[in-house]
Amino acid sequence: MSQPLLRRCMSDQIRDRLLERILEGTYAPGHRFVELDLAAEFQVSQSPVREALRELEVLGAVESQRYKGTRVRSPNPVEMAEAYVLRAVLEQRSAELAVPCPVAVLNSLRATLASLHEAAQDRDVTRYSRHALDFHRSIVVQSGNHLFLEIWENVQTRARLPFVAQHLADELASCAALHDPILAALERGDGVLAGKLLRAFMESLLDKLPR
Repeated sequence: MSQPLLRRCMSDQIRDRLLERILEGTYAPGHRFVELDLAAEFQVSQSPVREALRELEVLGAVESQRYKGTRVRSPNPVEMAEAYVLRAVLEQRSAELAVPCPVAVLNSLRATLASLHEAAQDRDVTRYSRHALDFHRSIVVQSGNHLFLEIWENVQTRARLPFVAQHLADELASCAALHDPILAALERGDGVLAGKLLRAFMESLLDKLPR
């Protein structure tokens, strides 16, 4: 059972935990949320759960229908394509701003990339999605641009990485390998090259997105 949440910002904490599960693929498209069950899990009343679900609907992560409840939204091909175009631009500039990367950041990226390769070899879509998000997010964080990070995180609900990764299950190893030169460029302090590689990787996914 989850640990009790602090009373302050309960709905925000619930929203973030549910969104994390959606982004990692724990909750698949069509998954129906039961407010009573979530309230019991998080040891809160239904009110903050209801507010969290409303916020997730604003983000485009879930949809609510009368008499049918709230469910994880099915992927929208147009939104996914637009999300990857935006990610390509954001991540290119983030890499340019991220250098020089502190040793601790580079070490963290190396560890994440190693885990990404392991997940790809195991064809574990959930783990792959989690480590891929961590790798790319770390670069955006290192840019130091807080608005970049806010936009990047909001875009993830449209990008639907677990769904895309499932679609590309046979190509996870080759996708993971494309991250190696990105890290190598960051290690050399070449943010321009790292940015170009990130953008090229994101744009390469556009042709592979489910239609």
